[in-house]
Amino acid sequence: MTTRPSPDPAPPATLTQSPAPTPSPAPSPGPARPSLDAGLHENGAKRPVRGAVVKVLRHTRTDRGMTLEPFASRCVRRGEVHELVTTDRWSDQPGARVDRVGFLGFAELVRGGVVDRGDTLLIGGEPVGTVLGFDGCHLPNHYNILIHTPRLLTGPCLSLAPETDVVFAPAGWRSPGGGPTG
Repeated sequence: MTTRPSPDPAPPATLTQSPAPTPSPAPSPGPARPSLDAGLHENGAKRPVRGAVVKVLRHTRTDRGMTLEPFASRCVRRGEVHELVTTDRWSDQPGARVDRVGFLGFAELVRGGVVDRGDTLLIGGEPVGTVLGFDGCHLPNHYNILIHTPRLLTGPCLSLAPETDVVFAPAGWRSPGGGPTG
């Protein structure tokens, strides 16, 4: 049996405001923290994960203290309910603290699959943002799925209602109407 060495513990990274992800700077000497994008070359085709809003949330926080999990993807099952949370901050560092958040609501998944960092979240057929990652503070009940958006959004900002369609679409996926998602 082969074991992988665990990364050196590092202090939590701080999220920075950015309208879009930017390339990482050249690595500094010393042990590097693992990137959430590590292994990107391993990803193949996948189907979208579908669901529907079951509860709308209407608040924002600037001191939430969520933590970006060190996983670039999570498998999800049909019937699971997860929380959709927006942030206008960006980091690809595991353990990054996420304080600035807007709460969209909870969605029940009607089609399981894999949600990946970088997937596009569509609600009611419209792109909302990009999956930044996952916070597991409420596990085993549910994940907070963190969505990077240009500004904090809440359910009422998007006129959300129960039963509104939710889709986590892979990069380059084309909607049934034929248009790309982003």
